[in-house]
Amino acid sequence: MEFHIDKRDNSFYHCLISLYFVKNSHVEKIVIMSRTVILEKTIYTLDQLLEMPLPQLALAGRSNVGKSSLLNKLAGRKNLAKTSSSPGKTRSLNFYRVQPEDFYLVDLPGYGYARCSKVEREKWAELISRYISRTTHLVGVVALIDSRLAPQQLDIDLIHFVGHQGIPVFPVLTKADKCKQPQRKATQAAWQRLLQLPAPPMLVSSHSGMNMDKLWQFFLDQIAGTDPAPLSETPAQAGNEHSDAS
Repeated sequence: MEFHIDKRDNSFYHCLISLYFVKNSHVEKIVIMSRTVILEKTIYTLDQLLEMPLPQLALAGRSNVGKSSLLNKLAGRKNLAKTSSSPGKTRSLNFYRVQPEDFYLVDLPGYGYARCSKVEREKWAELISRYISRTTHLVGVVALIDSRLAPQQLDIDLIHFVGHQGIPVFPVLTKADKCKQPQRKATQAAWQRLLQLPAPPMLVSSHSGMNMDKLWQFFLDQIAGTDPAPLSETPAQAGNEHSDAS
């Protein structure tokens, strides 16, 4: 018996997780799960901002926090979301539709390091603010935070703004493969104290795939309206992950 993942990279990502087994010398296959992630809509301006009638989870963070890489890792594709060595590649609201669960992951423009004019940054800020404050189908905002850094004021401001709108905020620490265990734990502890969280924020890595399955499951639980465990990891889980950094 073995599990087989079949990936087809056409206009969308199609992942089939199948179970193969032998019965009477014949190989049979049962499809267990199929999920697609497609870029359905891109919004650049306020006049394009229409209500999308499906549940939504927004991904927010600094321009170099690795949002695009995270999306690609979650979807199992290299180029679903465009990545760049220059921060600030995402300059629009990008709606990625996830099926069969039928909800959107919404990639928000990054903030902080984008090389653009002050006028353009203000337009992005207004677009993000309008989306967060007026989207009735927004289930929550996943605040992506660089695990290599101490808490930054821009991240704190975003979390407070979203919280003041009455929208749940889920902090997630990215790039966990790029720092060693003591630094990871220190950053987790700092954010746990600052936000008064019941448990340390989850560590993830788009490079090593750390906690990607757990992050997906949390998304699905939120969309399903269940009451999942906090988006965090136990100390034992954190200690069992090894750094990929050289």
